[in-house]
Amino acid sequence: MRLVRHRDCSLKACTEIQPGLPLWKVVPTRDEQGELLCDFMMIIPRLKTRQPMYVQRAQSYIAEVLSHYGEVVFANINLELNVLWVSHRYRNGLMLEIVNSIRLQVPEAVLVAHNTRA
Repeated sequence: MRLVRHRDCSLKACTEIQPGLPLWKVVPTRDEQGELLCDFMMIIPRLKTRQPMYVQRAQSYIAEVLSHYGEVVFANINLELNVLWVSHRYRNGLMLEIVNSIRLQVPEAVLVAHNTRA
């Protein structure tokens, strides 16, 4: 599942299948004003092996959390790799705020990488 912010400033689920398309070709690196975006990656161990209902609830909760943050411009859940990728505009403390909100309902999610503005 991929979430993309459209002009109306809401996140929309995009379920088109694009096998083998690497994130570096899809993920935006700058916002509309040309400012560099920050991003982070979380691993959700064994997500793809869970019951479909659990996976659906986890995806819905993550989408709900991300929709509350206007700074989020891109999100992607890769079930094959059990990875969540989020790109957002910089705001001090935002990444940890989002990560902690996600971990409230998906406690096995682990922050493994992040890139913030210097």
